[in-house]
Amino acid sequence: MKKISISSLAIMLLFSAMLFLVPHKANATLATPDDFGGFNIIFRLYNPNSGEHFYTGVEDEGQNLEDAGWTVEGFGWIAPVTGVPVFRLYNPNAGDHHYTVDTNERDFLKTKGWNYEGIAFYSDGDIPVYRAYNPNATGAGAHNYTTDKNEQANLVSKGWKDEGISFYGLMAGMSIQEMQAKYPDAWND
Repeated sequence: MKKISISSLAIMLLFSAMLFLVPHKANATLATPDDFGGFNIIFRLYNPNSGEHFYTGVEDEGQNLEDAGWTVEGFGWIAPVTGVPVFRLYNPNAGDHHYTVDTNERDFLKTKGWNYEGIAFYSDGDIPVYRAYNPNATGAGAHNYTTDKNEQANLVSKGWKDEGISFYGLMAGMSIQEMQAKYPDAWND
């Protein structure tokens, strides 16, 4: 199977998302997610060593993680460039990231030693992004975020706690395999 890079994924998603989304003018943000003409691609990466999934709207950040051995799984969802801020925090003790729109949750985690990293991306639209918590995680990988109801149900069936809808996106995520099946002419072997 062909290995896909973050930059190739961004180009492919830009093309496919333009078919579904009507771009609007972006406002300045505190964070620096890439603006692909009125929307952000939220890349989904997986660390096979820690079990953590990482979500970023910054292409260079995703590329750096891929270069460090993280696996590009596709994109988690398409996010708007404005809307409700989604805050990103980092737990230096566990090596885990957390994403929330809840300012109370953000502030509580900061009091527990989590580092506030700023606005990761924005929430708006009709596509729910579900959050699940793994009560058995001893470090990284405690939370998963997905637009896929089947993935959410599968995790819950394995003991994860369903934490409901965390925020919203403009377009549901897709794995590399789903993208290859949906857009076969766009992939070179």
